[in-house]
Amino acid sequence: MKKTVFVFFLLISLLKNAAAADLSLSSGGGGSLGYTFTRYTLEGGKVKSTQSMDRLDYGGFLFFDATYAEFSVMIQEGINSYEEDMILEVSSLSGDKGKGLERSLGLSLIGKYPFKINEKIVWFPMLGVEYQIALLQRRHPDGDLEYDRSKGALAADRDKNDKPYPLSAWNSFWIDAGAGLDYYVTGPLFLRSELLFGFRLPTVYELGALEVVKKPPMNAVNPRLGGLTGSPKLKICMGYRFK
Repeated sequence: MKKTVFVFFLLISLLKNAAAADLSLSSGGGGSLGYTFTRYTLEGGKVKSTQSMDRLDYGGFLFFDATYAEFSVMIQEGINSYEEDMILEVSSLSGDKGKGLERSLGLSLIGKYPFKINEKIVWFPMLGVEYQIALLQRRHPDGDLEYDRSKGALAADRDKNDKPYPLSAWNSFWIDAGAGLDYYVTGPLFLRSELLFGFRLPTVYELGALEVVKKPPMNAVNPRLGGLTGSPKLKICMGYRFK
């Protein structure tokens, strides 16, 4: 939460500076390639649950740039491998591993501060936030049929009241940091590359597990969730400067 507040106020500061400056406006579009990994452990009393996931991400996006801030809309898809295990005392209570497919709509607002190297090249550090809206969640467990995770086909996909999670339970909030570079090909036309690393906050599904393990047969006391979801991402696009 402290990181989110810091990023929010930093963006506000950048936007205030932008309002007082001579802005250049541009827009464009391109593609992205990234890798997302998740490593979480939930522990409480005699219960230990682990979650790991590795996903190759690819997508396309449109952006609008106002010198000190970049807003973008992205459709992203990813093919993953995953494994989730629940251990009660010394015996395995449940386990699931296999492959999956995910699709999301991403909205991001990134603050940036440009440094002009020469007439052709401008580079800029970047810091901002991104919200990803889940559009598709499919899982194909080893030795079993593929299913749509958003429909709550497995017991592990149900909340503390034994109700299936809605698809929105996999929406996610990210903090992104990195740098970018613009190369002006000719006139107002430029090639932009960005390298970002995203840190994801826990989803509703992951936080809900803290409540699920408090119920029988787990009966966990004061469970704790620790770990990290991160995602390096490379974005390449063409843009056009209007002003």
